[in-house]
Amino acid sequence: MAKNVNVVSGWAFLIGVVLAVLLGLFGRLNATMIWVLILVGIIVGLLNIADKEASPFLMSSAVLIIASSLGAKAVEAQLGAVLSALLAIFVPAAIVVAIRNVFSLAKN
Repeated sequence: MAKNVNVVSGWAFLIGVVLAVLLGLFGRLNATMIWVLILVGIIVGLLNIADKEASPFLMSSAVLIIASSLGAKAVEAQLGAVLSALLAIFVPAAIVVAIRNVFSLAKN
């Protein structure tokens, strides 16, 4: 069972990132697609990041979120759209992992 969840969450992450890049490149980033990417981010945060991976993921996510949010406004429209789409995945994933990490720390 755990292996199946790992496979699904791994594919969700990969599909989400590829979808974000494609949607950003081809300008198809509308409200519905952003909500789909947010849902993928939540799934990734809940299922794909183990407790031992939380700190490296949060550090990497923080850098990616900062760079993407600053870069989305400073670069061409297509690349900015790709960065905005990546934000739609990584912000909810980072929030979910951070909350899980805080609860894990509070339990100990």
